[in-house]
Amino acid sequence: MLRQTSVEDILASYNDRAPLSEASTIPAPWYVDSRIAELEDMTVFSKSWQVIGRAAQVETAGQFVTSTLAGEPIVAVRGVDGQLRAFYNVCRHHAAKVVTEACGSASILHCPYHGWNYGLDGSLKGMPEFDGVENFERAENGLIPVKVETWEAFVFVNLDPQAKPLSRFLGGLVKRCAPLGLSKLHFFERKTYDIACNWKVFVDNYLDGGYHVPHLHKGLSSVLDYKQYTIENEDRYCLQSSPMVTSDEDAATATTRKGDRAWYFWQYPNFMINCYEGYMDTNLVVPVDVDHCRVIFDFYFSDISDARREYNTQSIAVGDRVQDEDLGICEDVQRGLKSRAYGAGRLSVRREKGEQLFHRLLAADLKSGLPSAVAAAD
Repeated sequence: MLRQTSVEDILASYNDRAPLSEASTIPAPWYVDSRIAELEDMTVFSKSWQVIGRAAQVETAGQFVTSTLAGEPIVAVRGVDGQLRAFYNVCRHHAAKVVTEACGSASILHCPYHGWNYGLDGSLKGMPEFDGVENFERAENGLIPVKVETWEAFVFVNLDPQAKPLSRFLGGLVKRCAPLGLSKLHFFERKTYDIACNWKVFVDNYLDGGYHVPHLHKGLSSVLDYKQYTIENEDRYCLQSSPMVTSDEDAATATTRKGDRAWYFWQYPNFMINCYEGYMDTNLVVPVDVDHCRVIFDFYFSDISDARREYNTQSIAVGDRVQDEDLGICEDVQRGLKSRAYGAGRLSVRREKGEQLFHRLLAADLKSGLPSAVAAAD
């Protein structure tokens, strides 16, 4: 009988101290072993700041947005006092989801199961037919709070009660993005892609420093000065950037991807911001299981008037084509990761230092969280 490799051995098989010139990717089992996916839920997604919505969705009292993070249902809501709060979206009575809509507005949070009501501050307001129940403290049965903060156009939450402030987590990204005026752009449309690959495969593809662009994205490649493409790592983010060039190879891409420079930000572990002149799209990579992820694209433009609708729609179509190209290769990579012919791959010094940053940050989280995960399993 073959002995199953332990999680400890799988984690130890990656050398996170190797310099880039000697480094390899994280090994294949990191992408295909369900135990690694479970560990990521506990040590990465339960302890990092995660985007769950847009700040514009919770601007006024009663506005809410819901999401699921590491298997936990979450709701963020603006209180009548103007404060933004977030809670586990779980009724304290029989665990039903209290808020069932993706977003909206409400004066009270009403559980559809047994009619328990919670205030916008999470406090328990009423329980039908609860007379005669003894030793029950209403004040102790409100919704359980979760840390929540906003930055630029985005709402972040963190399930870790001991989490450092969002600004500490984002680090230098805040200053680097400030000149781009991200909050001045307006949301236009959302597209969601379900992909048959591990979430890390999609992130790797994003962080390969444009390595695949000339080969896979002919249209996008035509407007980027590939030889001048730069990669910068700092804190928990990577910035990939390229000067823009004029081209008549792909009219749709040339028309909708404008400006002096393209900016591609990745924030650990799973959030991307892509900017051109008058345009931004964000990518949130959500793990589904070890072999599947969901990527949520939100598109923003400087002008979302009716007069610009056709142009904006064309711009999204260009992004959709690029995503379709990525989808196919990511699913192919996931299949290849299960081959007995593959263990790990070497990294390009010129192109893949962003990918190494991702792997090092991930390894640090998984290795530091392993003892507590083992203890919880025991």
